[in-house]
Amino acid sequence: MQNTRQPLTVSDLTRKIKQILESGFPSIAVQGEISNFKHHSSGHLYFTLKDEGAQLPCVMWRSRASVLPFVPEDGMKVIAGGRITVYEVRGSYQLDVQSIRPLGAGELQAAFEQLKQKLGSEGLFDRDRKRALPEIPRRIGVVTSPTGAVLQDMKNVFRRRFPGIELILNPVRVQGSGAAAEIAAALDDFSRFGEVDLVIVARGGGSLEDLWAFNEEIVARAIARCRVPVVSAVGHETDFTIADFVADLRAPTPSAAAEMAVPDRRELLENVADSWYRIKQAVVDIVSNQKERIHNLLNSYAFNRPVDILRQHSQHVDEVLRALHRVAGHAFALTSTRQRSLDQRLMALDPRLALKRGYAIVRKDGSIVNSARQLHGRDAIDVEFQDGTVRSTID
Repeated sequence: MQNTRQPLTVSDLTRKIKQILESGFPSIAVQGEISNFKHHSSGHLYFTLKDEGAQLPCVMWRSRASVLPFVPEDGMKVIAGGRITVYEVRGSYQLDVQSIRPLGAGELQAAFEQLKQKLGSEGLFDRDRKRALPEIPRRIGVVTSPTGAVLQDMKNVFRRRFPGIELILNPVRVQGSGAAAEIAAALDDFSRFGEVDLVIVARGGGSLEDLWAFNEEIVARAIARCRVPVVSAVGHETDFTIADFVADLRAPTPSAAAEMAVPDRRELLENVADSWYRIKQAVVDIVSNQKERIHNLLNSYAFNRPVDILRQHSQHVDEVLRALHRVAGHAFALTSTRQRSLDQRLMALDPRLALKRGYAIVRKDGSIVNSARQLHGRDAIDVEFQDGTVRSTID
């Protein structure tokens, strides 16, 4: 029987297949071994995933390949995450790879060493870029799973050591596909927030594969560009991740990170009390020493010498004053004696005393007449006696 349906073009059929495949497998993870690996000059990666019974063409575009934490190699067993797409030109399907992580311990360790060497050569592990933690932080950001025991263990340590600390949790997945991107985004969130003094990135123990999110380059670079110090507390004491090397401080466990991040309140109070006592004792000693110095100074010869000199000068002034009084008294007495002698002499020369003895003073025209030849007949004269003056005429 002849098929009466309208035939499809190759392109129409390919598009229908493309639609069915791409909508049916939007996000998958495929495990296999890499073969035919090619790093194109464009930056894209082309390879095949295969197992014992089949193979799958894969492509990883340059934007994702540039941040891959390791270099894929033929024979490496990996888990590739992505979506199925159809390359219409060839009519073949392929895996559009968005992430790759090594599958076996050997491959994981090789990828770890590759990224460690790469970031180390860029200086991300250098000691001189490590920042010191604040001595007494007010607010701490925590990047970890909200459901694990890690968060509760850290809370218990903070509550015991420094009850007043404020914790801000940015919850993330710490394992599996997409965990690294969430951790990096959480670190960037705290950088933009700018209200925390430090950030702790924490996770409990596990295998190398379990901890792999903290070995990815996107997390390492987010730690490096974080604006506040970052403490890495991933796994147990024997576990090391790339995050540990980039972080400003590595803690062997999340609980140890909490202890390293804040001081012990009791020790802090003891230190304050001890400092207060030592400062008080130092002040008491200083005051006592200064009192003794002042006492010695007040009693010293050098300090009292000016007073002694002043007293001597005061005594000398008293002696000079007494001498001046004596000299002035003697001079005054001598002057008084001389004055009395002069007074007596002046009194002796007083013409009024002669008038009392019977003498008289003759004046002519107001002038004293001391010779008879000065007088002529009919001259008017004044004769002064002891008790008065009479007017007379020379006859």
